[in-house]
Amino acid sequence: PSALLSSISICHCHAAVEGSTMVVRTKEEREQKRLEAKKRAELRKAAKAEAGGDAEKEAKPNPNDLLKQIPISKAHNATLPALNLPIDALAKVMRYLPAREWGAMSLTCTGYNHALGGCRVTHISSRLMRRQDEDGKQSTCGSMCLVGGLQLCSGRKEAQDILDRSLTGGGETNRLLSKKMKQSNKKTTNGDGDCDDYPGYVRFVEEATIGYSAMQCSRSAVFPTHLQGRFVSCSPEHTLLRVGGGGNTTSGPGGSGTAAWGVGKRGQLGNGKRDDEAEPKLLLGKIGWGVRIVQVSAGGGLVRVAHSLLLTSMGRVLSFGSAGYGQLGHGYDAGSQLPDCLRPRYIDALKNEKCICVAAGELHSGAVTIDGDVYTWGEGFCGQLGQGDRRPHLVPVQVTLGGLEDECVSNMSCGCRHTLVTTEEGQVFSWGLGRFGVLGRSYTDFTYQNDIGMVVPEGEEGHVQGAAARPPPVPAAAIDAANNEAEVNAMMESLEALNLTLDDPCDQCYPKVIDSLEEFRAVGVSAGHRHSMVLDEHGGLYTFGSGASGALGHGDHVGQEYPVKVMELENKGVRIHQMSAGVDISMAVSTEGTVFAWGKAADGRLGLGIENKDITLPRKVEFEDKDFKAVDAECSYVHSLIVGLDGSVYQCGGVGIDGKDDGQQDLNCNGGELGQPVLLSGYNIWHRIAEPKEKIVKQKWEKYGKYELQGRSKMMGI
Repeated sequence: PSALLSSISICHCHAAVEGSTMVVRTKEEREQKRLEAKKRAELRKAAKAEAGGDAEKEAKPNPNDLLKQIPISKAHNATLPALNLPIDALAKVMRYLPAREWGAMSLTCTGYNHALGGCRVTHISSRLMRRQDEDGKQSTCGSMCLVGGLQLCSGRKEAQDILDRSLTGGGETNRLLSKKMKQSNKKTTNGDGDCDDYPGYVRFVEEATIGYSAMQCSRSAVFPTHLQGRFVSCSPEHTLLRVGGGGNTTSGPGGSGTAAWGVGKRGQLGNGKRDDEAEPKLLLGKIGWGVRIVQVSAGGGLVRVAHSLLLTSMGRVLSFGSAGYGQLGHGYDAGSQLPDCLRPRYIDALKNEKCICVAAGELHSGAVTIDGDVYTWGEGFCGQLGQGDRRPHLVPVQVTLGGLEDECVSNMSCGCRHTLVTTEEGQVFSWGLGRFGVLGRSYTDFTYQNDIGMVVPEGEEGHVQGAAARPPPVPAAAIDAANNEAEVNAMMESLEALNLTLDDPCDQCYPKVIDSLEEFRAVGVSAGHRHSMVLDEHGGLYTFGSGASGALGHGDHVGQEYPVKVMELENKGVRIHQMSAGVDISMAVSTEGTVFAWGKAADGRLGLGIENKDITLPRKVEFEDKDFKAVDAECSYVHSLIVGLDGSVYQCGGVGIDGKDDGQQDLNCNGGELGQPVLLSGYNIWHRIAEPKEKIVKQKWEKYGKYELQGRSKMMGI
């Protein structure tokens, strides 16, 4: 366009120069030129009428038939170098292409789309099968996964079965189909029938296994391999699920939308209401059909607060829900208030940062940027913000203490009152309330000790161990009296005399590395309510914190102040790929797709039955579908969710809504045993679906007595 504009400007300049020297035509000459042009037009019209004959009466040609009249394109496609390769050679070359490039190549021409259909099995196997390199080490081809790699399928036949199951996983989801897929009622030998949907599925697989995602803000487009909330996230009150999204392109962004359900009284469902939802409900406002979501994070705790964070493909962060502690990051509004946000809203303080990870805790939140910087905001009275004090921050502030400014952070997780992060070098930093040993290291006490505690589950209601995590309230009379600088200074001096200052040199208030984990490289962390989990690069799992209900998985109820390896999994040769720490419960997914759970098993929250008992050692979760394999799991307080390799989602337990009790009583078990994981029918993460339309209800005019809203003339009796 710039070259075209420059050429046009040059032509205008030449025309202006030539116009000053050329002879101007007379009126008779201009009339002669006009008549000649009119005569030529009449001759062309007559020739067209003679050649066409009754062309107007003939039917218009079918646009689809025009493709058959382009032999040049077909001849050109036949000479493409890639199409001349044998199918096995082409498959080996194509397996190195990510999903985005695969979809772009299939759109190049019909010949490529036809040939790539036969390469799907080899391509998907390279993402799911364990390979050996020259040194004999096991690794996944082209992946950045664990050293042991994944083993989610054992051969081509099983890989083909996985592709078939991916189309029907989750039941009837009303997924969008291309015209070619609708016309093809049976599969061909090269898999051409459903090839158009394959780029969407392999994108889902790459995100689940190696963390590869087509982010528009990232140069490498790679997420942390072990990320909390990649597809699903849950708090004690609500759940967020990546589902929906789509478009007219072949590699449509399935899984770009977000659905929410559970308790909605604090606006944490993002649907503009405060109503509870029993089933997943898609968020509107172009979420998934214009704004692509790549991570979700549900925050909240047992103090009846909840909020949500969404990360877009552009690196922007959306937040909604409770805002009373500043956990949304929007700061004060025009009236110096912190109102709840009922719909997703961008955090303006992070508009100049490109984020690759977000985490929502109980009363605070955090984010990691593409440069490895960490930002936190929200309640900080327990030092969980890492700012070196115990003050709240209503907008995101970068964490620079403890040497974290010089580190490149790749992943983070926010718990009840503490925060964990991992660096690219494999170090783990922790800060916040160190009670129960959740920091995994030694720490000094707070300068001001007000018996700081947290809400601890006990029975149905739960109780607070220690005082609430806030300083003693200042009387209103004292605040009103402090209307001049002298009185304010006197008040602050009295507070300092009582040692009630929020400035605290305690090392719980700033990041500090966990020394006992420096012997190996950590790749993932998960901060629960009062225990924590760390995953190393070889698939080893370490837990520390409170041992209540056997949540640490060591076979007892003893707490640990330092990380201890879960030997039950180590002795069985199980390597972990994803893990999640909730409220006295834990879940983990192995590299072979097996789900393990332990902790409090009441009400079916672990998928291990509904008996009120404690599981102190990791136990395998059984599914009604014996061939089911998982890629992710997230647990909270009374429920947990499991994501399958085919994109389906299972739920264990349930959150009581509209005053009902928590548990699995209202879930449809689909013929399975009570306490087993229940399939969320009609939902598949990677399926592309049509955009839902928000119903606009027109208000009807109400009648008040004998008066109605009508025209002014009738009202005045004119």
